[in-house]
Amino acid sequence: MSPCNFTHTTFVLIGIPGLEEAHFWIGFPLLSMYAVAVFGNCLVVFIVRTEHSLHAPMYLFLCMLAAIDLALSTSTMPKILALFWFDSREITFDACMAQMFFIHALTATESTILLAMAFDRYVAICHPLHHAAVLNNMVTAQISMVAMARGFLFFIPLPLLIKRLAFCHSSVLSHSYCVHQDVMKLAYADTLPNVVYGLTAILLVMGVDALFISLSYFLIIQTVLQLPSKSERAKAFGTCVSHVVVVLAFCVPLIGLSVVHCLGNSLDPIVHVLMGDVCLLLPPVINPIIYGVKTKQIRTRMLAMFKISCYKNFQAVGGK
Repeated sequence: MSPCNFTHTTFVLIGIPGLEEAHFWIGFPLLSMYAVAVFGNCLVVFIVRTEHSLHAPMYLFLCMLAAIDLALSTSTMPKILALFWFDSREITFDACMAQMFFIHALTATESTILLAMAFDRYVAICHPLHHAAVLNNMVTAQISMVAMARGFLFFIPLPLLIKRLAFCHSSVLSHSYCVHQDVMKLAYADTLPNVVYGLTAILLVMGVDALFISLSYFLIIQTVLQLPSKSERAKAFGTCVSHVVVVLAFCVPLIGLSVVHCLGNSLDPIVHVLMGDVCLLLPPVINPIIYGVKTKQIRTRMLAMFKISCYKNFQAVGGK
Protein backbone atom coordinates (compact mmCIF):
# COMPACT_ATOMS: atom_id res chain seq x y z
CA MET A 1 0.00 0.00 0.00
CA SER A 2 1.29 3.47 -0.82
CA PRO A 3 2.54 5.44 2.23
CA CYS A 4 1.05 8.54 0.67
CA ASN A 5 -2.66 9.23 0.70
CA PHE A 6 -2.69 12.83 -0.52
CA THR A 7 -4.45 13.66 -3.77
CA HIS A 8 -3.92 16.89 -5.69
CA THR A 9 -6.95 19.14 -5.98
CA THR A 10 -5.37 20.84 -8.99
CA PHE A 11 -2.91 20.03 -11.76
CA VAL A 12 -0.61 22.43 -13.58
CA LEU A 13 -0.67 22.57 -17.39
CA ILE A 14 2.32 23.74 -19.42
CA GLY A 15 2.56 25.69 -22.63
CA ILE A 16 5.61 25.31 -24.86
CA PRO A 17 8.80 24.92 -22.77
CA GLY A 18 11.42 27.53 -23.60
CA LEU A 19 8.92 29.77 -25.40
CA GLU A 20 7.08 31.16 -22.38
CA GLU A 21 7.80 34.76 -23.45
CA ALA A 22 6.08 34.10 -26.80
CA HIS A 23 2.97 32.40 -25.37
CA PHE A 24 0.81 35.49 -25.87
CA TRP A 25 1.64 35.64 -29.59
CA ILE A 26 1.40 31.88 -30.07
CA GLY A 27 -2.18 32.14 -28.81
CA PHE A 28 -3.28 34.00 -31.96
CA PRO A 29 -2.46 31.16 -34.42
CA LEU A 30 -4.16 28.78 -31.98
CA LEU A 31 -7.25 31.02 -31.94
CA SER A 32 -7.20 31.09 -35.75
CA MET A 33 -7.07 27.28 -35.85
CA TYR A 34 -9.94 27.07 -33.38
CA ALA A 35 -11.99 29.55 -35.40
CA VAL A 36 -11.39 27.54 -38.59
CA ALA A 37 -12.36 24.33 -36.79
CA VAL A 38 -15.57 25.81 -35.35
CA PHE A 39 -16.64 27.62 -38.53
CA GLY A 40 -15.72 24.75 -40.87
CA ASN A 41 -17.35 21.99 -38.85
CA CYS A 42 -20.48 24.05 -38.11
CA LEU A 43 -20.76 24.78 -41.84
CA VAL A 44 -20.46 21.07 -42.72
CA VAL A 45 -23.13 20.13 -40.14
CA PHE A 46 -25.44 22.90 -41.40
CA ILE A 47 -25.03 21.97 -45.08
CA VAL A 48 -25.59 18.25 -44.53
CA ARG A 49 -28.63 18.87 -42.29
CA THR A 50 -30.31 21.35 -44.67
CA GLU A 51 -29.40 19.80 -48.05
CA HIS A 52 -31.70 16.79 -48.55
CA SER A 53 -29.58 15.47 -51.43
CA LEU A 54 -26.78 14.92 -48.89
CA HIS A 55 -28.88 12.71 -46.61
CA ALA A 56 -26.84 9.67 -47.62
CA PRO A 57 -24.72 7.48 -45.31
CA MET A 58 -21.34 8.97 -46.29
CA TYR A 59 -22.50 12.55 -45.63
CA LEU A 60 -24.41 11.66 -42.46
CA PHE A 61 -21.24 10.04 -41.11
CA LEU A 62 -19.34 13.16 -42.19
CA CYS A 63 -21.87 15.30 -40.31
CA MET A 64 -21.27 13.26 -37.15
CA LEU A 65 -17.50 13.46 -37.67
CA ALA A 66 -17.79 17.26 -37.86
CA ALA A 67 -19.90 17.33 -34.68
CA ILE A 68 -17.29 15.21 -32.86
CA ASP A 69 -14.47 17.49 -34.05
CA LEU A 70 -16.44 20.49 -32.86
CA ALA A 71 -16.95 18.95 -29.41
CA LEU A 72 -13.32 17.79 -29.18
CA SER A 73 -11.83 21.19 -30.01
CA THR A 74 -14.30 23.02 -27.74
CA SER A 75 -13.49 20.75 -24.78
CA THR A 76 -9.81 21.75 -24.92
CA MET A 77 -9.13 24.98 -26.82
CA PRO A 78 -10.70 27.51 -24.38
CA LYS A 79 -8.44 26.27 -21.58
CA ILE A 80 -5.39 26.14 -23.88
CA LEU A 81 -6.03 29.75 -24.97
CA ALA A 82 -6.44 30.81 -21.32
CA LEU A 83 -3.08 29.16 -20.63
CA PHE A 84 -1.28 30.98 -23.44
CA TRP A 85 -2.93 34.38 -23.01
CA PHE A 86 -3.61 34.68 -19.29
CA ASP A 87 -1.07 32.19 -17.86
CA SER A 88 -4.00 30.22 -16.40
CA ARG A 89 -2.02 27.07 -15.74
CA GLU A 90 -4.04 25.42 -12.99
CA ILE A 91 -6.90 23.04 -13.71
CA THR A 92 -8.96 21.42 -10.97
CA PHE A 93 -8.83 17.67 -10.52
CA ASP A 94 -12.49 17.20 -11.53
CA ALA A 95 -12.14 19.48 -14.58
CA CYS A 96 -9.01 17.55 -15.58
CA MET A 97 -10.87 14.23 -15.26
CA ALA A 98 -13.79 15.54 -17.34
CA GLN A 99 -11.47 16.89 -20.03
CA MET A 100 -9.49 13.64 -20.08
CA PHE A 101 -12.65 11.56 -20.46
CA PHE A 102 -14.05 13.65 -23.32
CA ILE A 103 -10.73 13.69 -25.19
CA HIS A 104 -10.40 9.89 -25.08
CA ALA A 105 -14.11 9.12 -25.60
CA LEU A 106 -14.54 11.52 -28.52
CA THR A 107 -11.31 10.34 -30.15
CA ALA A 108 -12.54 6.73 -29.89
CA THR A 109 -15.92 7.72 -31.33
CA GLU A 110 -14.19 9.50 -34.23
CA SER A 111 -12.16 6.36 -34.90
CA THR A 112 -15.37 4.29 -35.11
CA ILE A 113 -17.00 6.81 -37.45
CA LEU A 114 -13.95 6.64 -39.73
CA LEU A 115 -14.38 2.86 -39.77
CA ALA A 116 -18.06 3.29 -40.66
CA MET A 117 -17.09 5.60 -43.53
CA ALA A 118 -14.57 3.01 -44.77
CA PHE A 119 -17.32 0.37 -44.66
CA ASP A 120 -19.59 2.72 -46.63
CA ARG A 121 -16.90 3.08 -49.32
CA TYR A 122 -16.39 -0.70 -49.37
CA VAL A 123 -20.10 -1.42 -49.91
CA ALA A 124 -20.50 1.43 -52.44
CA ILE A 125 -17.56 0.20 -54.57
CA CYS A 126 -17.54 -3.55 -54.05
CA HIS A 127 -21.31 -4.14 -53.77
CA PRO A 128 -22.97 -1.07 -55.33
CA LEU A 129 -26.31 -2.80 -56.00
CA HIS A 130 -26.71 -3.59 -52.29
CA HIS A 131 -25.56 -0.23 -50.95
CA ALA A 132 -29.01 1.28 -50.43
CA ALA A 133 -30.28 -1.88 -48.72
CA VAL A 134 -27.24 -2.45 -46.50
CA LEU A 135 -26.75 1.18 -45.40
CA ASN A 136 -30.24 2.62 -45.13
CA ASN A 137 -31.09 5.50 -42.77
CA MET A 138 -31.98 3.17 -39.90
CA VAL A 139 -28.68 1.27 -40.11
CA THR A 140 -26.75 4.56 -40.40
CA ALA A 141 -28.43 5.89 -37.25
CA GLN A 142 -27.73 2.63 -35.39
CA ILE A 143 -24.05 2.70 -36.40
CA SER A 144 -23.77 6.30 -35.17
CA MET A 145 -25.34 5.39 -31.82
CA VAL A 146 -23.08 2.35 -31.42
CA ALA A 147 -20.03 4.49 -32.23
CA MET A 148 -20.95 6.98 -29.51
CA ALA A 149 -21.77 4.29 -26.95
CA ARG A 150 -18.59 2.35 -27.75
CA GLY A 151 -16.37 5.38 -27.31
CA PHE A 152 -17.96 6.48 -24.06
CA LEU A 153 -18.33 3.04 -22.43
CA PHE A 154 -14.75 1.98 -23.14
CA PHE A 155 -13.29 5.12 -21.58
CA ILE A 156 -15.60 5.73 -18.60
CA PRO A 157 -13.27 3.62 -16.37
CA LEU A 158 -10.24 5.89 -17.01
CA PRO A 159 -11.24 8.72 -14.61
CA LEU A 160 -12.31 6.12 -12.04
CA LEU A 161 -8.92 4.40 -12.27
CA ILE A 162 -7.17 7.76 -11.86
CA LYS A 163 -9.29 8.72 -8.83
CA ARG A 164 -8.06 5.69 -6.88
CA LEU A 165 -4.45 6.88 -7.18
CA ALA A 166 -2.53 9.07 -4.74
CA PHE A 167 -0.47 12.03 -5.93
CA CYS A 168 2.27 13.19 -3.58
CA HIS A 169 4.94 14.90 -5.59
CA SER A 170 4.75 16.85 -8.84
CA SER A 171 1.42 18.12 -10.13
CA VAL A 172 2.88 19.47 -13.40
CA LEU A 173 1.55 17.78 -16.53
CA SER A 174 3.59 17.55 -19.73
CA HIS A 175 0.83 18.78 -22.06
CA SER A 176 -1.49 21.75 -22.43
CA TYR A 177 -4.46 19.51 -21.62
CA CYS A 178 -5.25 16.37 -19.59
CA VAL A 179 -4.76 12.86 -20.99
CA HIS A 180 -4.71 9.57 -19.12
CA GLN A 181 -1.09 8.54 -19.63
CA ASP A 182 0.13 12.01 -18.62
CA VAL A 183 -1.87 12.20 -15.37
CA MET A 184 -1.06 8.57 -14.53
CA LYS A 185 2.71 9.23 -14.60
CA LEU A 186 2.37 11.66 -11.67
CA ALA A 187 0.82 9.07 -9.36
CA TYR A 188 2.64 7.74 -6.31
CA ALA A 189 0.96 4.34 -6.49
CA ASP A 190 0.70 1.14 -8.52
CA THR A 191 -0.45 2.19 -12.00
CA LEU A 192 -0.41 -1.30 -13.54
CA PRO A 193 -4.26 -1.49 -13.75
CA ASN A 194 -4.26 1.89 -15.51
CA VAL A 195 -1.59 0.76 -17.98
CA VAL A 196 -3.31 -2.56 -18.70
CA TYR A 197 -6.80 -1.12 -19.11
CA GLY A 198 -5.63 1.93 -21.09
CA LEU A 199 -3.64 -0.23 -23.51
CA THR A 200 -6.50 -2.75 -23.81
CA ALA A 201 -9.06 -0.02 -24.55
CA ILE A 202 -6.85 1.54 -27.21
CA LEU A 203 -6.18 -1.82 -28.89
CA LEU A 204 -9.86 -2.85 -28.81
CA VAL A 205 -11.03 0.48 -30.23
CA MET A 206 -8.37 2.23 -32.34
CA GLY A 207 -6.44 -0.97 -33.04
CA VAL A 208 -9.48 -2.92 -34.23
CA ASP A 209 -10.75 0.08 -36.22
CA ALA A 210 -7.38 0.52 -37.95
CA LEU A 211 -7.32 -3.19 -38.81
CA PHE A 212 -10.77 -3.16 -40.41
CA ILE A 213 -10.16 0.15 -42.20
CA SER A 214 -7.04 -1.41 -43.73
CA LEU A 215 -9.00 -4.54 -44.66
CA SER A 216 -11.74 -2.42 -46.28
CA TYR A 217 -9.24 -0.60 -48.47
CA PHE A 218 -7.45 -3.82 -49.36
CA LEU A 219 -10.75 -5.20 -50.68
CA ILE A 220 -11.57 -1.87 -52.37
CA ILE A 221 -8.21 -1.84 -54.18
CA GLN A 222 -8.74 -5.43 -55.30
CA THR A 223 -12.17 -4.56 -56.73
CA VAL A 224 -11.09 -1.30 -58.37
CA LEU A 225 -8.10 -2.90 -60.11
CA GLN A 226 -10.50 -5.35 -61.76
CA LEU A 227 -12.52 -2.55 -63.40
CA PRO A 228 -12.09 -2.56 -67.19
CA SER A 229 -11.31 1.09 -67.93
CA LYS A 230 -8.82 3.53 -66.48
CA SER A 231 -11.47 6.25 -66.09
CA GLU A 232 -13.67 3.93 -63.99
CA ARG A 233 -10.73 3.07 -61.77
CA ALA A 234 -9.83 6.75 -61.34
CA LYS A 235 -13.44 7.64 -60.52
CA ALA A 236 -13.70 4.84 -57.94
CA PHE A 237 -10.43 5.82 -56.27
CA GLY A 238 -11.51 9.48 -56.38
CA THR A 239 -14.46 8.77 -54.10
CA CYS A 240 -12.04 7.50 -51.43
CA VAL A 241 -9.38 10.23 -51.50
CA SER A 242 -10.99 12.50 -48.90
CA HIS A 243 -11.56 9.65 -46.47
CA VAL A 244 -8.02 8.31 -46.87
CA VAL A 245 -6.51 11.75 -46.19
CA VAL A 246 -8.72 12.21 -43.10
CA VAL A 247 -7.74 8.75 -41.80
CA LEU A 248 -4.06 9.59 -42.26
CA ALA A 249 -4.52 12.96 -40.53
CA PHE A 250 -6.14 11.11 -37.63
CA CYS A 251 -3.76 8.13 -37.35
CA VAL A 252 -0.31 9.55 -38.15
CA PRO A 253 -0.24 12.12 -35.27
CA LEU A 254 -1.55 9.43 -32.87
CA ILE A 255 1.23 7.06 -33.91
CA GLY A 256 3.76 9.87 -33.59
CA LEU A 257 2.51 10.74 -30.10
CA SER A 258 2.70 7.08 -29.06
CA VAL A 259 6.32 6.91 -30.25
CA VAL A 260 7.12 10.09 -28.33
CA HIS A 261 5.63 8.64 -25.14
CA CYS A 262 7.56 5.39 -25.64
CA LEU A 263 10.85 7.30 -25.99
CA GLY A 264 9.99 9.17 -22.80
CA ASN A 265 12.64 11.39 -21.22
CA SER A 266 15.15 10.87 -24.05
CA LEU A 267 13.33 13.56 -26.05
CA ASP A 268 13.12 17.28 -25.38
CA PRO A 269 9.88 18.24 -23.53
CA ILE A 270 8.96 20.58 -26.38
CA VAL A 271 8.58 17.53 -28.66
CA HIS A 272 6.01 16.01 -26.28
CA VAL A 273 4.02 19.24 -26.17
CA LEU A 274 4.09 19.92 -29.92
CA MET A 275 3.15 16.33 -30.85
CA GLY A 276 0.33 16.37 -28.32
CA ASP A 277 -1.03 19.67 -29.64
CA VAL A 278 -0.78 18.52 -33.28
CA CYS A 279 -2.55 15.26 -32.43
CA LEU A 280 -5.43 17.13 -30.80
CA LEU A 281 -5.75 20.22 -33.02
CA LEU A 282 -4.95 18.97 -36.53
CA PRO A 283 -7.97 16.75 -37.36
CA PRO A 284 -10.72 19.25 -36.36
CA VAL A 285 -9.04 21.94 -38.47
CA ILE A 286 -8.27 20.05 -41.67
CA ASN A 287 -11.24 17.64 -41.84
CA PRO A 288 -13.79 20.27 -42.99
CA ILE A 289 -11.19 21.76 -45.36
CA ILE A 290 -10.51 18.36 -46.97
CA TYR A 291 -14.17 17.50 -47.43
CA GLY A 292 -15.04 21.05 -48.47
CA VAL A 293 -12.43 20.99 -51.24
CA LYS A 294 -12.77 17.38 -52.41
CA THR A 295 -16.55 16.83 -52.13
CA LYS A 296 -18.36 18.48 -55.04
CA GLN A 297 -21.78 18.66 -53.37
CA ILE A 298 -20.44 20.33 -50.24
CA ARG A 299 -18.14 22.65 -52.21
CA THR A 300 -21.01 23.71 -54.49
CA ARG A 301 -23.27 24.41 -51.52
CA MET A 302 -20.54 26.42 -49.75
CA LEU A 303 -19.96 28.55 -52.86
CA ALA A 304 -23.69 29.12 -53.26
CA MET A 305 -24.00 30.27 -49.64
CA PHE A 306 -20.99 32.57 -50.09
CA LYS A 307 -22.47 34.12 -53.27
CA ILE A 308 -25.84 34.69 -51.57
CA SER A 309 -24.10 36.30 -48.58
CA CYS A 310 -22.05 38.57 -50.86
CA TYR A 311 -25.15 39.53 -52.86
CA LYS A 312 -27.10 40.43 -49.70
CA ASN A 313 -24.18 42.49 -48.41
CA PHE A 314 -23.92 44.26 -51.75
CA GLN A 315 -27.63 45.05 -51.71
CA ALA A 316 -27.40 46.33 -48.14
CA VAL A 317 -24.49 48.62 -49.04
CA GLY A 318 -26.30 49.77 -52.21
CA GLY A 319 -29.48 50.49 -50.26
CA LYS A 320 -27.59 52.89 -48.05
